[in-house]
Amino acid sequence: MAETQISRLGRYGRQALLFLLISLFIALISFITWTRGLVEEPTLNIQVSTKDSETPDVPPFPFGVDVRSKEIVERQDLLPYIEENLEEHIEMASRPNLLDRLLASLVQFDWYQNLASPVSRILVIYPGERKEEVAKNFAGILRWDKVEKQEFLNLIASTTPTLSDGNFFPGRYTVAKEATPEEVARAVEDRFQTEIITRYTDEVAKAVPLKEAMIIASLLEREAYDFEDMRHISGIIWNRLFVDMPLQLDATLQYAKGSKLSETKWWPKVLPQDKYIKSPFNTYSNKGLPPEPIANVSVAAVVAAINPKNTECMFYFHDTKGRFYCSLTYKDHVAKLKEIYGRGK
Repeated sequence: MAETQISRLGRYGRQALLFLLISLFIALISFITWTRGLVEEPTLNIQVSTKDSETPDVPPFPFGVDVRSKEIVERQDLLPYIEENLEEHIEMASRPNLLDRLLASLVQFDWYQNLASPVSRILVIYPGERKEEVAKNFAGILRWDKVEKQEFLNLIASTTPTLSDGNFFPGRYTVAKEATPEEVARAVEDRFQTEIITRYTDEVAKAVPLKEAMIIASLLEREAYDFEDMRHISGIIWNRLFVDMPLQLDATLQYAKGSKLSETKWWPKVLPQDKYIKSPFNTYSNKGLPPEPIANVSVAAVVAAINPKNTECMFYFHDTKGRFYCSLTYKDHVAKLKEIYGRGK
C-alpha cells in the first residue's frame, strides 16, 4: 500500500511539473509574441521614448544647480517638464524592472532571437552597465570577433563628447542579423545625441559642464534605486563637492576593482581593504569627481544629476530593503547605522 501511495505521489508530482512547464512555455511564447511585434523588420532605432525621438525640437533640460555659485535650487517647473517630456524615462528608472531584466537575459540565447525574428536581433543596454559589458553582450549576439568588438568600442569612443564610458544609451535596439559594428555604433550614438545632447544646451552646460553631469549621472546609476533616490544622492554628492570633501562612494571602488579583475566580475563586492586601491577612481583617497563616467547613463540619471534635492545631508546609506537614510553629520550617520544594523563606524 505504501509503495502504491508513493507511486501515485510521484505520478501526481510529475503531472504537476509537466503542467508547470507547459504553463511556463505558454507564457514564454506569449512574451515572444509580444516582443515579435517590436522586431519584425530590421531597424537601427531604439524601441523606447518614441515621442521624444519623433520630436526634433525638444526643450532643454531644466537645471537646479550651478557649479560657479555652488548653489542648489528646487525648480518648480521640474515636475511639469518631466510630465510633458520625460515621463517614460523617469518610469524606466524605477527598480526592479523585471521585464527588462528578463529580456536582457533572453536575448543572449539564439533560440529566443530566432523565435522572435529570423532576420533581426534584439540588443539591450541596461542603465549602469560598463562599456565592456555592452560590447561583450553585443558581440555574443551578433557573432562579432574580438576585432569587431574592439572596433565597436573605438567607434563609440571617437564620438562627441569624448568620454571613456557613459555614452552607450540604455534601452532596446533592434538591428539586422548581420549588423556591423559601424551600423550599431551609429544607432547607439544617434540615440545618445537625440535623448541627451540635444537637450543639453549651452545654457545648461554653463551651469554644469556636460562631462561633470555625465560622471555624476553614472554614479547615481550605480548608487540609487529610483529617480527620487537619485535626486537625494545627487544633492549629497554636490554638497560634498562644494566643500571639497571626498565622495567616498563604493560604486567607484567597484569600478576600479572590476577594471583589474577584467571580465571575471565587473562589479565585485567591496571589501574594507578596497578603500586603499590605487586608482584615480578611488573616491575615498581622491577628492572630487572620478576622471570619467563609470557606467552608461539614462536620461533620468542626467536629469537627477543637474536637479539635485536641496538637502543639508552629507552622509547616506540604504538598508537591506533599499530604504534611504541620510544624515547631516558623521556622528548622526553612525548612530543611524547602529540603530538599523546594531553597529556602525
